[in-house]
Amino acid sequence: MCYRTGIFVLLLLLISLDSRDCSSNIQYDVASKISFNTVQAWAVKLGTELYHFGEFITRKKEVQDSFKSAQIESRDGEKLVQNMADDIRAMMELKISAVKRIVEAAENMAFDKQNEPVPEDFQFYNSKEMEDLYEDQSLTTTPEPEFTMENWIIRPPSKNAHLLQNPHFSNIPVNINISSVHVPTNVYTWATEVIKGIHWSEGLDTHFINNYQSDPTLSWQYFGSSTGFMRHYPAMKWRADPVDIYDCRTRAWYMEAAASPKDVVILVDRSGSMTGQRRDIAKHVVTNILDTLGNNDFVSVMTFADTVEEIVPCFEDSLVQATLANLRELKLALDNFETMEIANFSAALTRAFELLEIYRNNSGGANCNQAIMLVTDGVPYNYKELFERFNWKYETPVRVFTYLIGREVADVREVKWMACANRGFYVHLSTLAEVRERVLEHVNVLARPLVLQREKHPVVWTPVYANVTDPKVADYLWEQRERAEQKERFMSQRRDKALFNSEKEQNRRWKITQMKQGQYSELGNSKYQLMTSVSMPVYDLRHNENITENVLINEAYWVSVTKESVEENGQKEMRIARLLGVAGTDVPLSEIQALMTPYKIGVNGYAFIVTNNGYILIHPDLRPVFQQILKPSYNSVDMIEVELFDDDRSPRNFSKELTALRKEIIDQKTGNKLMNIKYHMEDMKRVSRGKRHYYWTGISDSPFTLVVSIPENYGRHRITPPPTDDIHRLSLTSKNISARQYLSNKWSVHPDWLYCRHYERTFSSPEAELLYFLERVARPGWRWPAKPRPPEHHKNKGHERHSEGTEARERNKSPNIAPRNEYYCDHGLMQALVYDARNTAWFNKSISDSASDDKAAEFIQRFGYIVAFLATHSGLTRWQTHPSRDYDDKPEFGKQWPRAIDEVWYRRAVEQHYVDPLSFVYSVDLSTEKFPLNVSSAMVTASHAVFHGDGHRKTPAAVVGFQFKHERLSEWFENITTSCEHNKECVTCLSDNWDCFLVDSNGWIVVSKDTTQTGQFFGKIRPDIMMRLVEEDVFKPVHIIDYQAVCFREKKTTNPASSLLTPLENLRLIMAWFLATTVWIYNSIAVGLAQASSYSFDYEFLTPTVAYQNYENDEDTDDPSMSKPPTRMLERDFEKLVLINRTRPTPCDREMYLYQLDYKNLDEKLNKPVRECDRPFYAQLVNYTNMLLVVVDAMCAKVEVPIFSIDATEVQYNESLPCLKHMHPLYRKQPNSCIRNHTEESNIDMCGRGSLQQKNILWVTLTIIIILHYF
Repeated sequence: MCYRTGIFVLLLLLISLDSRDCSSNIQYDVASKISFNTVQAWAVKLGTELYHFGEFITRKKEVQDSFKSAQIESRDGEKLVQNMADDIRAMMELKISAVKRIVEAAENMAFDKQNEPVPEDFQFYNSKEMEDLYEDQSLTTTPEPEFTMENWIIRPPSKNAHLLQNPHFSNIPVNINISSVHVPTNVYTWATEVIKGIHWSEGLDTHFINNYQSDPTLSWQYFGSSTGFMRHYPAMKWRADPVDIYDCRTRAWYMEAAASPKDVVILVDRSGSMTGQRRDIAKHVVTNILDTLGNNDFVSVMTFADTVEEIVPCFEDSLVQATLANLRELKLALDNFETMEIANFSAALTRAFELLEIYRNNSGGANCNQAIMLVTDGVPYNYKELFERFNWKYETPVRVFTYLIGREVADVREVKWMACANRGFYVHLSTLAEVRERVLEHVNVLARPLVLQREKHPVVWTPVYANVTDPKVADYLWEQRERAEQKERFMSQRRDKALFNSEKEQNRRWKITQMKQGQYSELGNSKYQLMTSVSMPVYDLRHNENITENVLINEAYWVSVTKESVEENGQKEMRIARLLGVAGTDVPLSEIQALMTPYKIGVNGYAFIVTNNGYILIHPDLRPVFQQILKPSYNSVDMIEVELFDDDRSPRNFSKELTALRKEIIDQKTGNKLMNIKYHMEDMKRVSRGKRHYYWTGISDSPFTLVVSIPENYGRHRITPPPTDDIHRLSLTSKNISARQYLSNKWSVHPDWLYCRHYERTFSSPEAELLYFLERVARPGWRWPAKPRPPEHHKNKGHERHSEGTEARERNKSPNIAPRNEYYCDHGLMQALVYDARNTAWFNKSISDSASDDKAAEFIQRFGYIVAFLATHSGLTRWQTHPSRDYDDKPEFGKQWPRAIDEVWYRRAVEQHYVDPLSFVYSVDLSTEKFPLNVSSAMVTASHAVFHGDGHRKTPAAVVGFQFKHERLSEWFENITTSCEHNKECVTCLSDNWDCFLVDSNGWIVVSKDTTQTGQFFGKIRPDIMMRLVEEDVFKPVHIIDYQAVCFREKKTTNPASSLLTPLENLRLIMAWFLATTVWIYNSIAVGLAQASSYSFDYEFLTPTVAYQNYENDEDTDDPSMSKPPTRMLERDFEKLVLINRTRPTPCDREMYLYQLDYKNLDEKLNKPVRECDRPFYAQLVNYTNMLLVVVDAMCAKVEVPIFSIDATEVQYNESLPCLKHMHPLYRKQPNSCIRNHTEESNIDMCGRGSLQQKNILWVTLTIIIILHYF
């Protein structure tokens, strides 16, 4: 018994000793860890101290008290959108009225004067030849060769005028007393019809000036002639950068007004005879036809030989909308077709007629004009039976245009008959130079029904476009940029081959290339001014005219023949229906945006406009520029490609609810709908989600629909000043004291909002203009100007105007002009601004005036340089610096961020109010590979929304905030996270075993122990921890799709090294050399005999590889330190490292995942302990902030998981983007106006034009180029 008792005691003793050892081990483990309570205490302390400091420095309580007298009114979305639409419509009527006066004046002048002879000494203002006082005169250019010809015609020089910079016209030097004329490069200025038009149109200056005087908001006014010239007001120096390829007849405002919408099928002969120059001319013809099409037109391009094939296979058996992206796809495909076999015209015409008939019967496509464009070098016969079967029995709904190609083609009768018998036009082309002018003839033919009816002048509004920039220039600019990069790489390799070839340098260059191709920052947006235009056709009011036409005689030579058919006033003349041109005016989108009264919509709300095609005209997220170059399809961005609805669908898988909403908007109905949406901020680095209320209504007599989007919660109400606070009344009761006393220093207003605008004076800044008007409001007799209304224009129409004789013409010289308002003011916005300024004037006082000196000194000493700021709903921004600085290299806060409710810190602060009404939103400049952050100079911005309420309603009145150096926040963070309460020996973030971060609500690091990680995405630094936070629903991934992205497709280049030297290849090279040498010898002899002037040949257009090889022998540009060119043995390695891959910017879709903190049950998700290395981190919300304190056990190995990338990646589809869009078409509304037939058109006999046989000095050179290209 004793023995058993002893054993039992011994066991208890061992257990007790073991338990002591275990407890000591546990105490040891606990001592090496940071406790959950410690992390929680740090988060509370840091948040509380930051909150008290923010409350003190921003004086938010005083700001809230400043709005106590303000009223809150409900925001009626339906009334708001209707009022905006009415204002925009009134502005549009002003522009239309101005254009109508130009149209009437032009028609009358042309009727009276276009047959008058032009004086031999006639001079005019040529836009290209006007002197620019701001142009650098020190630049030297190669003088043009002097021609000494016996029959040289001396033309009088162009007029010149003094030009002054005008802020209303984008600070371009102009002369507002005259207009000037632009003539395209391919048009001869002194051609008879051109110079006659320039002569009689000089009289339009009076009407241009009167229009501008009656409506000072008018932008550029112009008349574009069908002969090619454009008279524009005001006069300016035309800048050709790099070359002038502008032709008004290919611009949207001209094309859409000149003829009703059209369905076009282009048939290109690719039989064996269409080789060499004929093929090149055919491609040029098709390209120029495509350039005359717009968003309301539809097109199909087919090639035919033995079979008929679509040039783009996915467009088979269909017409595609003529958007920039689709036209680009068609033009690129033209390079791929090969000539062979025999042409089957019957199959091609049948295919075209059947396709057009399907669309005509289904009211698809343009549902108006229809045309077939036949491009060939000859037809065997006229195919009359096909036209009888498909066209004539339906009263000829399809016009046929024929383009006969080839200098030596003699038999033109059948080709011309095909056009004349089908209401079309025939053209014979033998050189590339004449293609543009001849192709444009079809526009005048399609305009005939429009001209013949004479009564209606359809008003056309264009889609968005960028001032005078031709979209085709985008590819050229990108190519020039790549050429410059290629040259830099070549020169760098020659200077230091070892450095250039090093792995480090190659990686650096590769990274730069990736950054350029993934850049989302729309830098350079200001380079382009986006606008729309309103235009109307101008008719030749004459019915008859003598017509001169080139006719082929005996299939041997051409002669000019004058046609006569109708006898009028004893003279035989021919029936005509001629389009004189198109008149129009530009409307900058900024002017329309100013009428959208953004201050009434409120923060995070916006308005946008949609066209009849569903495309965006105006939208805050329309991003038309990429790396300072226009995107290839910037003017055909669809509404549902910008409004990202939060339905988590795959790319381009749009819901029925969304497409139904889009249809109602396009149909210009009035309605509203509540939708869940997601939207990005800060260059697609942050994301937010919410509910938006959409209100929409059509803008009458236009193809546009206005839509207003308002946040669901805080967007329901808006703050307004009390009725007793009228600006003018307050000024009078205060003894004419101006309201400008409330705006002393350090303030700014929203630069894009229309407070008051003076039409006759210019100001240095929006603030200076506002102060001027505040002074005027204080004066007795002030009256708020009424909204401008369009003056009366002439009611008489058509040829009836001329029955009034001299009286009508005199009236046109002095049109009725409405009284001119010299300024305009938005009464409501001015009222709100003065109320805000008066009630926040105290903000200019020093912080020490509202607090004890000791407390102010303590905070300033702790934080150093601080900026406190205040921004109100009226666009007013105030700021104070502590301590105040008289001079600083950095721009002041309000100058960097003057847009108040549109700034990101304002928008995020208002959203945060509904998460925690007391919290501040903290952010730091983001650091990316494209834009690395300099932490030493980084600033932290904190903002807090101030709401005003009346019990049951509340609305944001202002946002307050402060900005201070990032290093101060880092010090504060370090002080708190390296201290322990009640235990001086506890583990803190000072330990190397623990990493501590402050991460904001979108996953960006605000503070880290490693300062280089500041501003970076947390998922990139610790992807394993970020993955756990996502799995635990702390962060929610949000799928964002960028439907406006640009990707880079490799461009195929001709490289001799890619050809295998087979026997056939050798034979091809020999033949090419023989032909080129023969032609060259012949050319040398001919030139020598003719004693022709020598021409320098520009090698700019050659392939980049050849161009850069030219630098090797350029001794003038060689650097003495450069090494010799690489030997042939190293040529392959040289090409790999030096030669870049040529690319072409192409529209594409990109997708990315951004992250947002999910506040739902957040405490429950975060209050979890560390479970050794299974969950090696703590995460706690920092009180009164949008930041998480994340503490990570660095002793645990990082789990290998994919890095959380927020970079956009291209969405891979099974077909190209244009093909995908075409296969899944979206609803569109056809334009209302369609004039395609007129009974008198059959009386017009003019239906063809032959090719003028002109000598071409450069024909041999072009022949050599073609031989080298095809052999």
